[in-house]
Amino acid sequence: MTATTRRDFLKGAATCAAAAGLLAEAPLDLHANPLGMPIGCQTWYVRDWIAKDFPGTLRKLSAAGFQAVELCSPYGYSDAGFGGLAQYSGPQLRRILSDAGLACVSSHFGMEALRKNQDAAIAWAKDLGLTQMLVPSLGGPLHPTMDDVKRAAGEYNKMGEKAAAAGIQQGLHNEGFELSTVDGKRTYDLLFQLLDPKLIKFQFQVSTIAEGFHAADYFTRYPGRFVSMHAQGWNAKTRKIVPVGQGTLDWKKIFTAAKIGGIRNYFVEMPFPLMKASVPYLRALNV
Repeated sequence: MTATTRRDFLKGAATCAAAAGLLAEAPLDLHANPLGMPIGCQTWYVRDWIAKDFPGTLRKLSAAGFQAVELCSPYGYSDAGFGGLAQYSGPQLRRILSDAGLACVSSHFGMEALRKNQDAAIAWAKDLGLTQMLVPSLGGPLHPTMDDVKRAAGEYNKMGEKAAAAGIQQGLHNEGFELSTVDGKRTYDLLFQLLDPKLIKFQFQVSTIAEGFHAADYFTRYPGRFVSMHAQGWNAKTRKIVPVGQGTLDWKKIFTAAKIGGIRNYFVEMPFPLMKASVPYLRALNV
């Protein structure tokens, strides 16, 4: 998640205990949730709350029915409300999350921050018990050449190799650069060919349906290549973001395809009232 592309699109509408450890402390009722996974949310839309009161924000998310969160790290998001996370040690952050009844194994990192000091970012992730490090975009030009795409993929493969050596899964979200085209082909599709499937997984942004990117299609087209998704409801008639379960998306189809895609977790990502309104549907959805 960058501070620009996806957020601009959605505006109208630390970290973490390893999931297994937290679930052992506070068992969650997962049997009715899609794929038996904790109902998660991305914390970008509550960044202002996090900047003021991180523990209180987590308690509010838990009270809304969320069982897991994905953070944005101080590495790339220090000026966006997440800089305060750096004041806590890994054990302190894990305890704050555990006290709120939330699991967290994933966080977003800025691409430029990884370029400057990936080793420090990995150390932060390890200290917090993360198993997934995502970047919002490879940050290439919006009108790339094939050489631009190959260069970006080569750089990220090297980052993925370093993360894998530390036991961390590196992943890629789909933002502006990934939604571009080269010679009539989607850059996103080209990256599936250029990025090493052993080193890099993908995180699908469901709201990119507005740009013609369909979640279920991608999950089935590239089996096993995904690690997670960011979930938003979508109304094709009004072309507006709505709570998950409302609008025109077939969520049974999406989650069924997600099994093929290989996702390990999912995170609702919208303004808080819409995220909260998504929980009852997800609690009742069996896939």
